[in-house]
Amino acid sequence: MSVCRLASIASLVLVLTLIHHADAEDASRPLRAGIIGTDTSHAVAFTKALNDPKATGPLAKVDVVAFFQSSSPDIASSRDRVERFTKQLEKMKIKRCGSIDELLGQVDVVLLESMDGRKHVEQVLPVFKSGKPVFIDKPLAGSLADVVRIVRLSKQYNTPWFSSSALRYAADVQKMRANPPGGKVLGCTAFSPCHLEPTHPDLFWYGIHGVEILYTIMGAGCQTVAATKTPGEAVAVGTWKDGRVGTFRGLYNGGRYGALVFGRRGVRFSDRFEGYGPLVVEIAQFFTTGKPPISPEETLEMYTFMEAAHESIRQGGVPVSLAKVLNKAEAATDAAEKKGP
Repeated sequence: MSVCRLASIASLVLVLTLIHHADAEDASRPLRAGIIGTDTSHAVAFTKALNDPKATGPLAKVDVVAFFQSSSPDIASSRDRVERFTKQLEKMKIKRCGSIDELLGQVDVVLLESMDGRKHVEQVLPVFKSGKPVFIDKPLAGSLADVVRIVRLSKQYNTPWFSSSALRYAADVQKMRANPPGGKVLGCTAFSPCHLEPTHPDLFWYGIHGVEILYTIMGAGCQTVAATKTPGEAVAVGTWKDGRVGTFRGLYNGGRYGALVFGRRGVRFSDRFEGYGPLVVEIAQFFTTGKPPISPEETLEMYTFMEAAHESIRQGGVPVSLAKVLNKAEAATDAAEKKGP
């Protein structure tokens, strides 16, 4: 064998070895996460959990490395806090990017944290186009039509996503869904603070926490909602297709998060909330597997439930069909899509 041929074989072996080592290094390094939106405490809290050097399990497999600042001047809680949260991220050595496109060039997965749901369609579109898995924080959108748009876009670009309140992953709430201590769930009354924000539908902004508890325990399948409101609260009563009844009480002046669950073997009550930790674990697990823990259909139904409650209140408390409300939102989305950007 000639010296030249031996040299060529040696060079090829070296190249293949380097490629193997590079692939192994890529497989072992944590996924690089990017944050869109720095006007919520979630951006800082999630980063601390994911970048904790003592993190284990799924949390150890994701690191936040970059962010894109975003806020809304017409929402006081966004406008007045964005700089404080941005500075905290910068102190944690998270790189600031000048655009979403720049951020997408440096990360593997995305946390869409902008607290203004009205921005989410515009901000998630380039993420969907990139194919990078994305967690979209609550509220998912500023209207039911935009929720429909997000679901459609994710399917169009075949990009996995999910959205959830941290209340879904409270230990008691999860137990009542997977192995209810009172036996088969026959009904549920969930409750949560329901602070209002004029730029968003009433329940979307903060009522989503209690509605998420309700749906975690009851599952999907609500057909109609009848709702009313007073100066202190909103109450929405849903009837499921199997005859079960689920109620949400949104407390305008604050209060605790929890549920009263009616089971075949008894009634159980919980108002414990352990914080963001369990949700962040679910997000990290989603990023590493690409498999959303909640179906888009269940999330869409939750927002349809809330919009049906709004419509019922507008009509004086009469029962409103979720199917009719969803059809109206889909028609609005169709019209918007035909009009184009």
